[in-house]
Amino acid sequence: MSYVHDLSPFILKLPETALWGDQFGFRWYGFSYMLGFICAYQLIVWLAGRQRAGLNANMVGDYITYAAIGVLAGGRLGYCIFYDPNLFFSFKSSIPFWGVLAVNEGGMASHGGVLGVIIASILFARKHGLNYAYLLDLAAITGPIGFFFGRIANFINGELVGRIAPEGFSYAVKFPTDIINWPSYQFDRLATLTESVQKLGIAQSQWSEWLANFTKDPAAREQVYTTLYKIIHEIQNGNTALKEVIAPVLDARYPSQLLASLTEGLFSFVVLFFLARKSRKPGFVAASFAMVYAVSRIFNEQFREPDLQIGYQLFGLTRGQWLSVGLFVVGAILMFYWSRTQSQTVFGWQRGQSVKVGRR
Repeated sequence: MSYVHDLSPFILKLPETALWGDQFGFRWYGFSYMLGFICAYQLIVWLAGRQRAGLNANMVGDYITYAAIGVLAGGRLGYCIFYDPNLFFSFKSSIPFWGVLAVNEGGMASHGGVLGVIIASILFARKHGLNYAYLLDLAAITGPIGFFFGRIANFINGELVGRIAPEGFSYAVKFPTDIINWPSYQFDRLATLTESVQKLGIAQSQWSEWLANFTKDPAAREQVYTTLYKIIHEIQNGNTALKEVIAPVLDARYPSQLLASLTEGLFSFVVLFFLARKSRKPGFVAASFAMVYAVSRIFNEQFREPDLQIGYQLFGLTRGQWLSVGLFVVGAILMFYWSRTQSQTVFGWQRGQSVKVGRR
């Protein structure tokens, strides 16, 4: 029997108010980013001390701030550009008012975050007279730590779900959050929620009426969505009776977020940290990251459901896979370019490595 996802996205939920409703507080998603940045800071301080390439401990905090802004701005804008441009034109009367700022609607795009870090590293390098390629190496080593925690947070949030798993798959997960997509993509399935809405005190006749008027009555449409979100929130708040009732109508899916945490996060980090142990020219690790992450993402997307508003693209690949193909090509080009244009080398983290440093 598949596990029905019932985890809450909140570490601590703030009391309901008219301004932000009942869905505002400290979330695991934000905590994962904070944890990633803290770990990145500690690791970069350690690396900078061993590599002695011009970045001192006092500068690391400023660089992390630059990188954090790059990740957050680039990641969110990347999602809006690559996956859902309609968010640029989405406005609401409640916080955060603008769709681009509503991170809970779609989340972040890792490829956009990579671009944001590149821009931030170049700006920081120019300000402090450092080698931008070296800074990108540091970001490349620490970036997978953020992916590791971030993908776990995706799982807790019940987002970026996996594809439907074959019958009998032992680690399949059923996500109640799936039902939010049913009105737009699988409307007929809403009728299977009759028993679930009855657990909320809504009569079958009332639910049927809302569904019948969904397309022509905005009030009915709002009631349907309100009910769907209430089902999800009730399950997250421990309503086991509702969880048992809804389980048979949900799809059993791969836990692709956890697989991504291991491949895009842990595996990538181990490979890049190993490569950084020896003295190399700046940019080598960063270019390696582009290729290692791209391969990991292409593999993992085989188990992840593509964004419903996009679906599958050329050759049956997803948007994320095609972006990763492009990232792999860029990484190979940068590997070739930096190997011929960088005249310096930087210590590896193993002691006793020779080094020649200089600004480029």
